[in-house]
Amino acid sequence: MKNLAEIIAHSAREFASLPAFATRKTGTREFETITYSELHAGAMALAAALIDLGLSAREHVGLFCDNRREWILADLAIILSGAADVPRATDVTDHDISHIVPHSDMKILFVENRGLLDRILRNPAASAALSGIILIEGQLPDIDRKPGEPRLFTFSGLLEKGRRLGEGGVRQVLDRISAIKPDDLFTLIYTSGTTGTPRGVMLTHANIVSQISRIPISIDPSDRILSILPVWHIFERVFEMIALARGCCTFYSSVRTLRDDLAIVKPTFMASAPRLWESIYQGVRTNVDKAPNVRRKLFSVATGVAGLVLSAKRRIRGTQLEDQSGIMVRLPGIIWSAIFLILIYPLFLLLDRIVLAKIRSATGGNLRGSCSGGGALPYHVDLFFNAIGIPVLEGYGMTETSPVISVRTFERLVPGTVGPIFKDTEVRILDLQTGNLLFSTEAGAPKVRYAKGEIHVRGPQVMKGYYKDPEATARVLRDGWMNTGDLGIMTWNDCLKIVGRSKETIVLLSGENVEPVPIENRIQQSPFVTACMVVGQDQKFLGVLVVPALDRFEGLESYEAASRDERALATIRSEVKRLVDAEAGFKVFERIGDVRLLPRPFEVGDELTAKLSIRRHIVTEKYAKLIAEMYSDAR
Repeated sequence: MKNLAEIIAHSAREFASLPAFATRKTGTREFETITYSELHAGAMALAAALIDLGLSAREHVGLFCDNRREWILADLAIILSGAADVPRATDVTDHDISHIVPHSDMKILFVENRGLLDRILRNPAASAALSGIILIEGQLPDIDRKPGEPRLFTFSGLLEKGRRLGEGGVRQVLDRISAIKPDDLFTLIYTSGTTGTPRGVMLTHANIVSQISRIPISIDPSDRILSILPVWHIFERVFEMIALARGCCTFYSSVRTLRDDLAIVKPTFMASAPRLWESIYQGVRTNVDKAPNVRRKLFSVATGVAGLVLSAKRRIRGTQLEDQSGIMVRLPGIIWSAIFLILIYPLFLLLDRIVLAKIRSATGGNLRGSCSGGGALPYHVDLFFNAIGIPVLEGYGMTETSPVISVRTFERLVPGTVGPIFKDTEVRILDLQTGNLLFSTEAGAPKVRYAKGEIHVRGPQVMKGYYKDPEATARVLRDGWMNTGDLGIMTWNDCLKIVGRSKETIVLLSGENVEPVPIENRIQQSPFVTACMVVGQDQKFLGVLVVPALDRFEGLESYEAASRDERALATIRSEVKRLVDAEAGFKVFERIGDVRLLPRPFEVGDELTAKLSIRRHIVTEKYAKLIAEMYSDAR
């Protein structure tokens, strides 16, 4: 199939009576489903109404909405009308509204609620660019429309109008579908901007179809998918499209209802960001720390034995991070691992039944795996979930690559890596200083394993470019090769390992290059640390800004109070020194010289992007005085 509209129509025929999406009934713990045929009929009607409003093929339609049934109906309707959507969540900032709405050339905008509608109408740059706004939830305001202002519609009213158009409306939609070309835009996603103003990433139907057709993970109509990530993010959107193509049911959840939803839905698969797994891990650790001594020791033994069993299995399969490719090199380890498994497996099965199964039950008990993306998964969290029997298929990609470049599979699950390269994708690793080619998947090219360099990628998933920004496009795209800005190495078992960002690299006064992410991941293993950011550009040593875990400090009721508390500072300094040391593999120049506690947590839309990545320039600017104080004290 050449475009997403064809995939949508095929699924409506193939899985007509099966549930496609499910959302919670307001105020209850019950989920209400919509079948594939109902979803398709609703999207066709809404598409007909959009065309009737004057929407032309290949025009752009905004969709500012969170995870809900109306989101997917609107998304599919825009696709079926031959247009491209410009998605964002309801927490979009006024600054982003002023930039995205006019820059994207959107003609029509779906908004979730009255609060967002009022913000759009009060924003001169946004309201002047639009011809129509569709309110998803609530009643339209009773205001007089002035000349030049957008027309206002309700979602339900527009949907009903589309149904009244009948066969004539359906024919118009079918004509639009037949005219969709693989190179037409499917979506225009504005990156959340870790380094400045968001850019519009142009992704085509061919980009997304390439992801759906090549995904190496088995998913079928029996799977129940729990959706927790922001629906406008490309990782979540592609996963939804894969679920649609395979006949699964996707259940929309939220951070607020996640614990209940896991128990109700009992999902078999879910896509997630690393922060979710970190949060669940910290919750498990907190509960264990509060448990009686016997239970703590039993937990420690169970997870330890499970880790050893999995390590032995990986040794036999050749999926350990440090494994070399030659069978003769691995043979002694394989033999000892096999003997070990024979001896310890009965104990593992017992511990799994009485300890680990209870931990898994917190996710519903049926979760056979999860895809993690949108950031680096801390190694200790990675090992923990794989040990307790929830395989984490960590992947790697970016909005500009639709997003998957590589992903683990159940068969090739190498903790510490982001798995093998995606089918029909080419990867190069270039020396950051010289530009020399260190590794390439191309035939006859150098293949230096464990050589760190900048990752460049070429394949059917690479974006068309940045919208109305040829200069920015030219900086990252050359001869079809996308410069990811990430640093990586290729392991002996042909898996990619991400080791940092070329733009995140901190250069000390001594000239040493330091990747902050591994250090931050290590520090965040401490139960006393919620989040942190390493600093030190052009300084003699590294420092770290820490958001303390407030619930770990008795008597401290606010982050402001914690930031001034000498006891809290001493505790976290001790933790940082303990975690970032030679025993953990950190070099002398990678050690932390000083610590400062922050008076408030990182928040999405401010210090964090929607993907929960740190906006380092924002943190650096906001706490410039604190950073300066850290280094002035050392002079």
